[in-house]
Amino acid sequence: MLFTGPRFLVKSFEFVLSLERMDTRPKVAFYTLGCKLNFSETAAISRRFEDEGYVKTGFESVADVYVINTCSVTEQADKECRRIVRSAQRLNPEAIICVVGCYAQLQPDAIAAIPGVDLVLGASDKFSITQYLGSLTKTGQAQVHRCEVEAADSFVAAHSTGDRTRAFLKVQDGCDYPCTYCTIPLARGISRSERLEKVVESARNLGASGIREVVLTGVNIGDYGKGEFGNKRHEHTFLELVQALDSVKEVERFRISSIEPNLVQPELIDFVATSKRFAPHFHMPLQSGSNTILKLMRRRYLRELYAERVERILTRMPHACIGVDVITGFPGEGEEEFAETAAFLRDLPVAYLHVFTYSERADTPAASMPGAVPQKIRQQRTRELRLLSARKRLAYHTRFLQQPLLVLPEAEAKEGRMGGYTANYVRCTLPYNEKLINNPVWVKAARLDRHGNLEATLISPVDHANAILQEII
Repeated sequence: MLFTGPRFLVKSFEFVLSLERMDTRPKVAFYTLGCKLNFSETAAISRRFEDEGYVKTGFESVADVYVINTCSVTEQADKECRRIVRSAQRLNPEAIICVVGCYAQLQPDAIAAIPGVDLVLGASDKFSITQYLGSLTKTGQAQVHRCEVEAADSFVAAHSTGDRTRAFLKVQDGCDYPCTYCTIPLARGISRSERLEKVVESARNLGASGIREVVLTGVNIGDYGKGEFGNKRHEHTFLELVQALDSVKEVERFRISSIEPNLVQPELIDFVATSKRFAPHFHMPLQSGSNTILKLMRRRYLRELYAERVERILTRMPHACIGVDVITGFPGEGEEEFAETAAFLRDLPVAYLHVFTYSERADTPAASMPGAVPQKIRQQRTRELRLLSARKRLAYHTRFLQQPLLVLPEAEAKEGRMGGYTANYVRCTLPYNEKLINNPVWVKAARLDRHGNLEATLISPVDHANAILQEII
């Protein structure tokens, strides 16, 4: 007998609610600050909780344990950490609050002093978080477990799958570059890498699970291969890793996250230009367009090398997307040095800028350098470069109007539309259709929306073939 009446449906709903009420498993919620590497590591920590019988829930929900994975690149990240701790306390005053990651490694005592924090774990200890929770009770006094950064020398694998489309795969950790403004070497330790065959295996598994795009992440991924087997020397190069991954048929598209310009070797550019799977997208930190400031920062290149790398990329891949990191208000950046940076960026044929306002970080050489720039001027320069970025992104996207584009639609919907990226990082939106999620489709756009993205519609394979014929003719 088939039970489908209204009374049966009501009873079924009540039964499901009763099961939820009976679920006594502890709940854990996560909040991640900072880079994509942090997101991949949060996902790895989350899986360890689930293995221990915890139920993952949203951070805005009532949970038994709240885990905050921190960043400490800027002063704002530190303030944000405090705000999130207060938010977790409001949700459940009796919950265990754990703060892990870079800020926890650098300033454990400051975090331990925040009311409500129960556990502080540094660079290495964060991956063993469930072991510390076994006997932990809320006493009003935070436990701190933090190794010396020199002891952070082993690689811990991680990947995140925030949606069904894209995964962030950690291939490298730590950094050996002594940039004068940066706390990352103090927070994460020396450069070390996952074994090449393990990266390939992880990529294959992600592809087999339905992931279409894998983004390679790390602190300094161009330095991949150093510390691969616990040795300080390189076992493989980043180019060799890229070449190996290009043969992973299970993954449709690989994308390289931020990579130092001096490590974007000509051979790497040439390989990506002919690659079957690597996206023509390079995000290279510049930090300053003034050689004077680059030297004060102890960067390993001058602006001439940066310009050469951009020129080679666009010569081999005219449609490639190039993104830039830049810092405003570094000590010693006078009007002349900032004008150099602004002019250099205006002339540089890149697609977008990520602009950061310099903030003094404890225990970095730059914090005690002369020539501090007033905060008001730092903010003014940041606004100027962000306006330049908006103009560049708009100009880049406009180039692809009325062209057939292959887009990978994502699950998130907003105002009845779904978004996705082309291989060269052109953001497109199209009418929401659940069947399109994670399935590459050909689109064409006639206009930009108010956010500067391409407002696209589907085109058929025949339309796409005709468009190519028109270009040939």
